[in-house]
Order: sequence, then structure tokens, then C-alpha cells
Amino acid sequence: MLSPQTATLGPELRNPQEPEEPQTPARGARQTSSGKEPSAHHENTTRPGLGTLRRAFSRASQRAVTQATKEDAGLLWRRSYSLFRSLRRALDEDPAAGQSQVAAVPEVSSRVMDGGSQQASTGVGPKELEPEAGGKSVADLITERQLLAAFEQLRHLETRLVAEKASHTFEQDPTAFARRAMDVCLHYDGLAAEIGAIVRETLGPDGVDAAALTELARVVRAEEEAHPEPPADGDFLRMPRRWRQHWEEAVQRSAQERVQQAGAGGTSGAVEGAPGLAQLLAQLGGLVRHDLQKVLLEVQPAYAAAGFPAWDAYLSAFHGAVAQRLQELAQDARGCEQLYLLLDWAANVYGSPDFLGAPDLALPTKPLPPLLAPDVWARLESNYTSFLETKITGCFESILQLEQSRWAADGAPDVLQGLYRAPLSVDVHMLVAEHVKAGGAISAELEAATLRICARALGLFVPRFEKAFLESGAVSEPHLGAYVNACEELRTSLLARFPGILEELEKPLVAATCSFQKHLLQGFQRDIQPLFRVVCTKGWLTQDTLRPLMDKVVAFAHHLEHVAQPWAQETLQEVHRYVVREYLAQALRPRERFRGTERVNASHKMSLDAQAIGDTFQGLGSEATWLDQAILSVAEILGETYKDDIRRHLETLIQSYPDIRRDHILAILALRRLGRRRNHSLLQHAQDLLRVAPKAASSGATGGRVLFEEIEVPTSVDVLITCI
Repeated sequence: MLSPQTATLGPELRNPQEPEEPQTPARGARQTSSGKEPSAHHENTTRPGLGTLRRAFSRASQRAVTQATKEDAGLLWRRSYSLFRSLRRALDEDPAAGQSQVAAVPEVSSRVMDGGSQQASTGVGPKELEPEAGGKSVADLITERQLLAAFEQLRHLETRLVAEKASHTFEQDPTAFARRAMDVCLHYDGLAAEIGAIVRETLGPDGVDAAALTELARVVRAEEEAHPEPPADGDFLRMPRRWRQHWEEAVQRSAQERVQQAGAGGTSGAVEGAPGLAQLLAQLGGLVRHDLQKVLLEVQPAYAAAGFPAWDAYLSAFHGAVAQRLQELAQDARGCEQLYLLLDWAANVYGSPDFLGAPDLALPTKPLPPLLAPDVWARLESNYTSFLETKITGCFESILQLEQSRWAADGAPDVLQGLYRAPLSVDVHMLVAEHVKAGGAISAELEAATLRICARALGLFVPRFEKAFLESGAVSEPHLGAYVNACEELRTSLLARFPGILEELEKPLVAATCSFQKHLLQGFQRDIQPLFRVVCTKGWLTQDTLRPLMDKVVAFAHHLEHVAQPWAQETLQEVHRYVVREYLAQALRPRERFRGTERVNASHKMSLDAQAIGDTFQGLGSEATWLDQAILSVAEILGETYKDDIRRHLETLIQSYPDIRRDHILAILALRRLGRRRNHSLLQHAQDLLRVAPKAASSGATGGRVLFEEIEVPTSVDVLITCI
């Protein structure tokens, strides 16, 4: 009978929380029956070779290091341990079960770090990992965060294992190298897990452990120097552990956890309205600012002592975490206010040069990517402008309703700085300036888009407002003057402040201003029209019928004093022209004919009226002095005693007013009642002058002056007789 064979595995670390299982034949030595013992040759063919074990453990070690960046660092040892046990069971359970005795396999315990809690490993490790006399085990060193000392011991064991492997020590028992190498790898994984735990605790409430950070930086650099590149033979034990990458990913996870804490105290995950989002963003900004200042003032110096660049890593990690959080918030943002809050926070709060408390403080060595991806930013701006268009249209509707409430109150507009003032201009200015300024604070593109939205909305609002006011019962000289001023102020100030973009507004604003001016004149004309009926009547010769008319002119001009230029002057000149035109229209179609002394008195009376009208309008500030000669020339023709001088008066009249027609000349001659031959001579001379007058009018010499063209002269019997 062959003596039973034993395969002795190195003792493993035992978790103190796990009860020690009694050694049974199943878990201890497996006894073989004497009748079914396989041959030695068969046992060697069924046991895996050293190359197979090396590849298996290499893959397991690499997978453990890689996955540690994605999952909790405390799982690292547990996963490696599970792989190790599975492999050891496969080695112990050969096809001829029960024919050899294998030493019991105590379980390897790991120091689990989950959520910042640490459980110290106890128990007995392999001989190489046990503490020397008066020393500490690798597990104890890791627990006490003496990372560099732990690494040096592991490095020493790794070097010895590699040397023993090179000296063919494990040729008789290839699995012994795998078991011992796996023990070393497990402790390497424990070091990596401890690195992640230190990073996670760095920004916690307990403060910064500068010594631990310095130790961390040194052990990472030591590992990089020990394993600069993968070995040529692919030995998994000497593969680079990539602890710097593991550290960077731990920093990223730490930053993400910290950023997600902003707003975590709310009752629900959704942000309720703009105030809730504003509060969340304020918390986010304060948290990121506090953490980065902590990194800059406390964390970075500790790493810098070991020559480790921590600031850029933390800045990039927080930048990525904030970008991810903003994109999550952007998915749920609703309404103009929430969208603007996100854009403003990204551009003006987080993007401010003094976000950390001082301009240009610790800039990164390489530019950071945009906080929001270009397509996300464009989508936010597009959604914002869509909501903004609706909002601005609603704001203009509110302005109209406010003006309508003022009309219903039947209150006169205020006079400020000598002009009628309506709140309309101030409201529109504030609306446009506020939103354009807000858009400009985000970007020049958003400012231009906001300007276009405001211009389009204002262009639609102006005619609606004009129609609503003119159809209301509040139309009066003060209100009309106030809205003339408002439109003029909007036209001049908006175009001056925002040139180019708002040029399209000039047409509707000028049209509205002309409409208000027209209704202002029409109201005045309706008021004084009946007063012209007494002109050139018998009563007119003996009464001062002009005074009531001029009193109304002065009263109306008082309102024009509170209207902005040039509209006040244009309106006054139009009133001046209207008075002269209506006076002449009444004189050229008189209800009564004057003869002899009455004709002379009528001429004198007409001259006095012409002088009074001219003086009154000159006193009011009218610049239409070209109108003064019209009534006076007709009065001179009517009262001229020297008939040969009538030709001269006609020449003056025709040259001063090129728009006069032949019918007007006939009507004037009919008032004078001259003989047939003289009338024919004067009419022939007038026609010669009238042929030249259209040429002067077409050349612009008249300056656009129109007077007689708007006077209708009916053909009467007296005029026909004059023509004959």
C-alpha cells in the first residue's frame, strides 16, 4: 500500500467574526482506500500545470484591480478571496477523490472597507506574511495605514517568490507558488482598497489626515517604480498594479458622491419650481467651492510633499461630476425660469473667475472641457428662447391690461420734465432691457436671439395697443400727446441702444405716432370747424368772430407744449395750415356777395384777420410763416382800388403757392367783380404763370407746401359769368 500523499497549503488569515470550523476529513486530510489508489502518473496528469495557474491568477488579479475602480473598494479582497478558494478547491478535488490526503485549507479573511468602515484583519497568515519577532504583519500595517511599510514587505516577498520560481523551487509542487503568490496579490488588493478608503474619507467631516495622504502618494510612486511595465513573461505577480489610475478613479467617485449630496435633503428627487432649483444650485455651488478650497489649502499640500499632483485630478473630477449633475437637472428643467437658472449658473456662477474666492486662483494646467456639451447647451438655449417668446408675449399683454385699467380710471397722464408721460414707455423699456441684459449675461448669441424676440413681440404689440386705445373712451388730447411721446421715446432710445436689430420697429412705431397725431388733429378740427361758418358774412363785418377760434387754437397749443419734438411743431404747423385753409375756403365760396363799401370793409376785415392769425401762431412758435401771405393776398385783390395792381397781387399769390389752380383764380376774380375784358386779361396772365408753377412744384422748390390744392371751389353762376 502506498503511503497517502499530502499537499500542504500556507495558513491563511482568518476573520475573527467567523467561527473556527473543526477539522474534518472532508476539510482536512482525505483518507484513500487501499484498494482504489490511483497511480502517481495518473495524479500528475490530472493536476493543472504551473502555466495554467499563472494565467488564471494573472487574469484574476488584473480583473480585481480593474473592477475596483467601478465597485466598492471593500469588495476587492472578497472577490480575490472567492477566486482563490475556488481555484484551491479545484486543485484539491482531483478525479481520484479520496485517494490522497490534502492538508486543511484555512480561510483567508479580508479587511473589508465598505462605506468608510474598516474591519481589521486578524488571524494567522502565511509564514512570509506573519510578523517577525517584535514586528507587525502586513495586515496590521495596512490597518494602521503604514502603507509604505506594508508595500515594502510585500515587495520583499514578491522578489523572493520570483527568485524561488526562477531557481525551480516549485517544480515538484507548482501550486505552491500559485498559493503563495495569491496571498501576496490579496494583500496588494488590500492596499489598493485602503487607498480608496483614504480618498473617500479625505473630504469627509473628520478633516484631512495629511500624514495618510502623504503616505498614499509615496506608496503609489513606490509601486510605479517597482512595476514600471508588464514583465515580458507575463507573470501576474509582477504586473503593474496601476494604483495611480485607481487613485484617480477613487477621486472621481468621491467627487461624484459629494456633488450628489447637494439637494439630497429634499423630500423628493424632483426639483419643485424655479425656487427649488435655485436653492439646489446654491447648495451645489457652496459645496463644490468648499471642497475645492479644502483640496487647495489642505489636501494638495499633503500630496505635494510627496511630489503628487492632486489639484488637477480633483479639479477635473469635480468638473466632471458637476457636469453630470447639471445634465441630469437639464433633463427635468421646465419653464423659462428653470432653464435660465441652469444657463446662468453654468456661465456666470461656476464659470466665474472668482468662483473659488479669488480671480485666477490655481488655474488647471490644461483646459477643462465645457461644463455642458455643445449640443446640451444649444438645446437649453433653444428651449429657453421658446419659453421666452411666450413669456414676453404675455408680458406685453399685461402691459396692455395695465394701460386699460388706467383708461378706465379716467385719470390724466402725468407731466414730467414738461412732457406728458405714460407708463407704457417705461414698462416696455424695462421689459426689453431686462431680458436682453439677462441673455447677454449668458452669451452673445442668446442676447441677439432675445433682441429678435423682443423686436418681433413689440412690433405685434404696437398696432394692437393703438387699436385698443383708439377704440376706448379715453381718447383725449393729454392721452394722445402722452402716447405720441411714448412711441417717439421708444423709437429713438431703443434704436440708439440696440442699433441694427430693432430697425424693423421704426415703421410700426412711426405709424402709431402718426395715427395718434392724426386723431389729435381731427379732434381739434371737429371742435373749431363750426366757427368758420361766420367768415365772410354780414355779421362777420361787424363782429369779432375770430377771437373764439383763436382762443381754441391757443388752448390746443397748450397741450402741444407737453408733446415731444418734432411732433409738437409738426402738429402746430398743421393746425396753422388748417386755420388758413378753412378761412380761405370760406372766403372763396361766400354765402353773401359784397359790393362797394362792403367789399372794401370785407377786404380790410380780412387783412386784420390775416394779421391776427399770423401773430397768434408766431407767438405759439409755429414756423410755417409761408402761410401768412395767403389770406393777405386775397384781401388785397378784393380791396385793391387800382385795378392794374391786381395783376401784381395775382403774381405774388401764384408764386407763393404753386399748388393754386385756375378754379381758385376764377373764384378770387369773382369776388372782385371786374369787367369782362379785364377779367379775361388777368385770367390769361394767371394761366401763363400757372404753366410755370408745376415745374417749380416738381423741382421741390415749394418744400412740400400744400394749401390751395385741398380747397374745393364749387362752380357757381358768378364764376361762370366771370369766365365768360
